[in-house]
Amino acid sequence: MNYQNKMQEIINSLDYRPRLLLHSCCGPCSTTVLTLLVEFFDITVLYYNPNIEPMAEYEHRKKEQIRFIKEFNNEHINFMDCDYNNQDFRRKVQGLEQEREGGARCAVCFKLRLNYTASLAKKENFDYFGTTLTVSPHKNSDIINKIGSLLEKEYGVKYLYSDFKKKDGYKKSVEISKKYNLYRQDYCGCLLGRNNI
Repeated sequence: MNYQNKMQEIINSLDYRPRLLLHSCCGPCSTTVLTLLVEFFDITVLYYNPNIEPMAEYEHRKKEQIRFIKEFNNEHINFMDCDYNNQDFRRKVQGLEQEREGGARCAVCFKLRLNYTASLAKKENFDYFGTTLTVSPHKNSDIINKIGSLLEKEYGVKYLYSDFKKKDGYKKSVEISKKYNLYRQDYCGCLLGRNNI
């Protein structure tokens, strides 16, 4: 399935400006996504990433995310922070420590973060939930969108399908990141993945 086309169909069908809770893994990945979606949604960027280690790396990425939103300066974008819960991530991936990057551990991590996003979207009455994860060429968009689809059914909140790397999305994220002088990390955040590439 072409998830980017599916997202465009959703956007084309909108007759109002919905509220979107957008999980973001980092500032650089959010650049292209926010630029594309802000025309159509009132966006709250959710920074929920218990997979990122060490704590100093987590905080650095969070500060860069906040800085980008502030400097991008659009009234339709807000930021939502949450507690850092690395122990929850470590519990969920127990037994998968030796998996290579892109393997079964990653799917568990995607589900952890998207489940939190969907449950919060339900609680806070958002119209849609989604994620910036699909902008990365290192992330499996099919797995991410299938998880999103299952959570849409579970929580009764619409999922915004995407494959933001399409149409040079990743390339554009690199260009925008340079423009804003954003810190671009060299690993996804999970030290387990960094050690097993």
